[in-house]
Amino acid sequence: MDMMGHFRTITRHKLLVMKECFKVGLYKQGLLHDLSKYGWTEFRVGCKYYQGNRSPNNAERETIGYSSAWLHHKGRNKHHYEYWIDYGLDKGKGLEGMPMPANYVVEMFLDRIAACKVYNGAAYKDSDPLAYYERGGTEMYVMHPDTKRLLEGLLRMLSDWGEEVTYRYIRKKILKK
Repeated sequence: MDMMGHFRTITRHKLLVMKECFKVGLYKQGLLHDLSKYGWTEFRVGCKYYQGNRSPNNAERETIGYSSAWLHHKGRNKHHYEYWIDYGLDKGKGLEGMPMPANYVVEMFLDRIAACKVYNGAAYKDSDPLAYYERGGTEMYVMHPDTKRLLEGLLRMLSDWGEEVTYRYIRKKILKK
């Protein structure tokens, strides 16, 4: 159990997301990002499974077959597409991704950047968030098509054009709507 290591990692991540959110004008979301990670339900799991180079939720999932911390976290944080999964209106269609408001898609995008910066350190490249997303198997994501299109577009723009151009686009085109 590594309480200080986990605390440092989640705080570094939170501060990075906050900084990125501030750059695009999402001040409230930057301040409130991932506060549930500091609550005992998520924090104790993070400390128990802390490794420093990947999410402790993955280690918990490998050990017990699911992640109690993740199930708690995704249900309280609107910047995760999983928060927006619900039964569709068409009978027999099952679970579907509901459309996410653009500000939460942007926060999800920034969250992925910050996670890659924390875990990749000095080796971070603007192509890392897209590569990480694609490694997850994009066909597996239960995400609304508009949400998926926006997220993937931002990840590709970041990879091809960098942060400055992508953040300007977010401020002037995505969040101005």
